[in-house]
Formats: sequence, structure tokens, C-alpha cells
Amino acid sequence: QLQAFGGGLVQTGGSLRPSCVASGFNFDDYAIGWFRQAPGKDREGVSCISGLGRDTFYTDSVKGRFTISRDNAKNTVYLQMNSLEPEDTAVYYCAADRHDRIQYYSGIGGYLMRQSDFSSWGQGTQVTVSS
Repeated sequence: QLQAFGGGLVQTGGSLRPSCVASGFNFDDYAIGWFRQAPGKDREGVSCISGLGRDTFYTDSVKGRFTISRDNAKNTVYLQMNSLEPEDTAVYYCAADRHDRIQYYSGIGGYLMRQSDFSSWGQGTQVTVSS
């Protein structure tokens, strides 16, 4: 089970750090991904981190602004979001990849966040960026 929280309302250029807390499974074995869904749009993959935190992925629109990290002792993944833009407004969800697929692309690239690879979706947390 995953629970996401820590969204909120900020102005353009502001920062937020939502968290995703896990329970009920061996957290270290799972990659964790953040997805988002804006009104009227499809849900998209934003960032992902491998089970041991060695490999990360960011979609192009957030590179250089967002940083994903995890604390396995606390069963928690964080998404530090800086320089937020109105286009970042969405409901943010976290989910788990039990096969930790991102680690197999380490050093070779080409990893894609496919929603079908993830399960145990938590409830979302709303992020709203005002202009």
C-alpha cells in the first residue's frame, strides 16, 4: 500500500516536496514512480527511482527542476519540486514496480515509465501552481 501526501498550492517559481509512504511489502525491492494527471489530460510518468536508489528517471519537462530520492529506513520516497510552473498543476500519484525494471537500464538508457509496469497505486495528492 502506498500513500502520497504533501501537495499544496504554491505560486510560480515555488517549491513543494510531496512524500510517498509504503507499507505491507519489502520496500527495498521495489522501484517507486511518481505519475501525474492534469485535468483533461492522460496520466503521465514524472520520475522513478530504483529500489536501492541508484538509478533515477525524469521526464523531459521536469529535468533540472525535480529531484527524486528515497529513505528505505522510513519506507518513503520524496519528490522535491523546484521552480514550479502552472503546467505542473496536477494530481500526483505514486506507485510501485515490483520488478524494479529501471535498474536494468542503468548505464544504457532507454527506460520508459509504463503505467502497466506499476501497481499498488496510492491516492493522489493535489499540486496547484498559480501564475
